[in-house]
Amino acid sequence: MRMLVLALALALPATAFAGPKVRQGEQLYGQYCVMCHGPNGAGIRHAEAGSGPGRDQVTQPGAGPSLRGVGAQAAHFYLTTGYMPLRRLGAQPRRARLLLSPAQIDALIAYVASLGKGPPVPNPHPERGNLSHGQHLFIVHCAGCHQGVARGGYVTGAIPPPLGDATPIQVAEAVRIGPYVMPKFSKEQISDRELDSLISYVEWTKHPDDRGGWSIGRIGPIPEGLVTWFLAATVLIGVCMVIGKRLHGEG
Repeated sequence: MRMLVLALALALPATAFAGPKVRQGEQLYGQYCVMCHGPNGAGIRHAEAGSGPGRDQVTQPGAGPSLRGVGAQAAHFYLTTGYMPLRRLGAQPRRARLLLSPAQIDALIAYVASLGKGPPVPNPHPERGNLSHGQHLFIVHCAGCHQGVARGGYVTGAIPPPLGDATPIQVAEAVRIGPYVMPKFSKEQISDRELDSLISYVEWTKHPDDRGGWSIGRIGPIPEGLVTWFLAATVLIGVCMVIGKRLHGEG
């Protein structure tokens, strides 16, 4: 009898014993995710699909990776930023308007978390961080792609996004999971305490103190330098014209 019960239990899907939220998430997964990530979050190998997310901005062979063991952390990041579901297979995941309601997102996160043991949604505390140390960490690890004031940039095969709309939780998740071409950082590389400081700096860049200068939208040193030279050249030409008129008048 016990063997029969065990056989029946193994034959049933894992969500048969799950709560209503996970079962709802399974239905949403079948509607929005299974095409790329495969049944039960097993992923789809390159040979099994024509195109899928990757480094190329347009299209690229392959499809979605396995979601088993990614936990609620990755699911929360990709769904709350609008990176997923993808609007077009093969394109870079970008922040976009959310397709799912908060309740649907919670259900889908619960389902992905049920696929295997993985990290939960983090709980950062940027208020405990050190702003100066956070700036140092950001310049060392992040500014090469996102610019020094987190306004985004361009790299080979991808567009690092600006971080103005990123929440502290989303920044913490991105650091740990490394979305798209971004490298992921372990706790040995960036500790939770250091992560609090880094997030504190990202929060500061959303409303920086521009005392003592004209920020020009904080779009970076090269455009700012060009604007400076343009203004300086205009002033220099004006001074030359004034001096030329005076000399001509005296002559």
